[in-house]
Amino acid sequence: GEKMAFELFVHPERAVDLWHALLKAGAKFGLKPVGLGARDSLRTEAGLPLYGHEMGIGSGKGGQPDLGVAEAGFGGYVKLSKPWFIGREAYIAREAARKGVVVRFRFPEKGVRMAHNGDPVLDKRGRVIGWVTSCAADREGTLTGQAYIELKYAVEGTPLFIYQSASEQAAPAPAKMKVGDKGVLPAEAVVITRFPEL
Repeated sequence: GEKMAFELFVHPERAVDLWHALLKAGAKFGLKPVGLGARDSLRTEAGLPLYGHEMGIGSGKGGQPDLGVAEAGFGGYVKLSKPWFIGREAYIAREAARKGVVVRFRFPEKGVRMAHNGDPVLDKRGRVIGWVTSCAADREGTLTGQAYIELKYAVEGTPLFIYQSASEQAAPAPAKMKVGDKGVLPAEAVVITRFPEL
């Protein structure tokens, strides 16, 4: 997410020494350690995929299909005209049958629960249209995420409803609810442009 970045490879026996040396050398520049949450914030805010979430094997929970390049929103980078593209026919067949794409969304209200990979995404009538792939806090303090949804809903400004942290034990079935029970309601989100202009 920065203008310049480095990826360092170090022998496992020297990793701790390198860590301490980097923190010491960078202290005067304000260097601070950050974790995967920082990576997720940067890539989600920029609309970038993470293998196993927005594309590849293991995308989504509960038996959701694997997501390919086009489902991830990067079909424009596939060059079907290249003579050495041995997967052309399979790619074209998959594209002809494709029903969804990864979009970015934002919860307009602050203070809502974090959405997680696999949480259901619904349309305004309550029909499940996809699932959350990633979600993180953005620079404005709201939650921005990505979700795989049906193509017809993948339009900027479309309202979505997301059951964050969905669980089978979250609440009793509506028909079994009694006075005093607490139900779980989906939070409203909205589809935003996939790749923001920075």
